[in-house]
Formats: sequence, C-alpha cells, structure tokens
Amino acid sequence: MPLLTLDHVSKTYRTNGAAVTALRDVSLAVEAGRFVALAGRSGCGKTTLLNLAGAMDFPSSGEVLIDGVTTTGLGDAALTRLRRAHVGFIFQLFHLLPTLSVVENVELPLLLAGRSGARGAALESLRWVELEDLAGRMPHQLSGGQMQRVAIARALVHSPKLLLADEPIGNLDTATGSTVVALLRRIARERGAAVLMATHSMESAAACDAIVRLRDGRIEEIEPR
Repeated sequence: MPLLTLDHVSKTYRTNGAAVTALRDVSLAVEAGRFVALAGRSGCGKTTLLNLAGAMDFPSSGEVLIDGVTTTGLGDAALTRLRRAHVGFIFQLFHLLPTLSVVENVELPLLLAGRSGARGAALESLRWVELEDLAGRMPHQLSGGQMQRVAIARALVHSPKLLLADEPIGNLDTATGSTVVALLRRIARERGAAVLMATHSMESAAACDAIVRLRDGRIEEIEPR
C-alpha cells in the first residue's frame, strides 16, 4: 500500500464570492522510499497538493489517504495524532523560532506531543544532518543552508513516514540547494520515507525518482527517472 494516495482529488476555494479551483481530479500514489518532485509554474497547485497530502487541508471531492487512513472526516485530535505520527513538513522560509536554540527548535515537536527523551532524539536528528556541533547556537548565527538542515532535522525528529517539502531550496544558492536535495534523497533511501518535494528547479527535480508535472491544477505528466 502506498504511504500517500490521492484518489480523484479536487480542491475549490471561495475568494470574494467566486469559486477558484486549485486542483482538478488529481490521482497520485507515493510509496515508501520514493523521492518525488512536484514541478510546475507558480499557481499550478503544488502547495495545495502538499497541504492536502499533509492533512493541513481537505479535498472538495475525492479522497486522501496517509498510510491507509482517510483524512476526510477525522476530528481535530485524530488529525493532530496522524500528522505527529506520520508526517514531517519542510518549508522554504525554515520557520525556526528565533528565541530557541538549534536543539530546542528540533526537540519542540516532541515536547508539544508530550514525548519523553526529546533532547536525546533532537541531538540524534542533528547528528543525522551533520549539525550536532551547532546544537547550542541560535538561528541567527547560522547560514541559510544550515537553517534548512536544522528544519530538516526538526521534521525528522519523530521519524515520519511521509516528508513534505515546499520549495525547500527556494532561498538557497545552487550549491547549498544541491546539498539539501541530496539530503532529501538520502532520507528516502536510508530512512524509507516517502518524500514529496515541490520545486521550480528542474535540476533539483531531476534528482528525484519521478517528476509529477502540474499545469492549471491537473497532472499533466508523471515522468519516471
């Protein structure tokens, strides 16, 4: 069974009384250990698809399943448990809390979930992205690439089965971006996570196992690599 399934999913928003369809009849399956790129121009539906895939939003029609669990109809508590157990998020702007140290940022999801051993798990996650020596630093003391690797460590700290990355290299230079993409590929290979990355960079998309090309809210093509 795929870790993520979108089955004939559409999403329509209401904007100033007008209906705007962001996704149209999208079907997609992503299996464990696969690194998949979502490619297309701004406004093609990449971020909407990621939000649906991570149960941050819900389809207007169709069905989204995370590890076999349908997201539609779940209450807030069940959705929170589903995301905390199975999903990790990485964003273009990092979203590190400036008043917390590196290790405190990474351990925060576990503390919010009431899990024990948060500090040890955070340090292990930082070791995995090769930043354990910066655990005590503050975010403003890091480079952009280091901040994104800390954000990846935070996303990995609860060992998610599904990792969703929304333009994770958008604020990085080419060399640093390539390092981040290689790290995401390693996560899929070595940790067995399904990784779904939205990107404008076709060079980065070429490092993935498949490229899903979106246009006007529809899947135009799925290109295996």
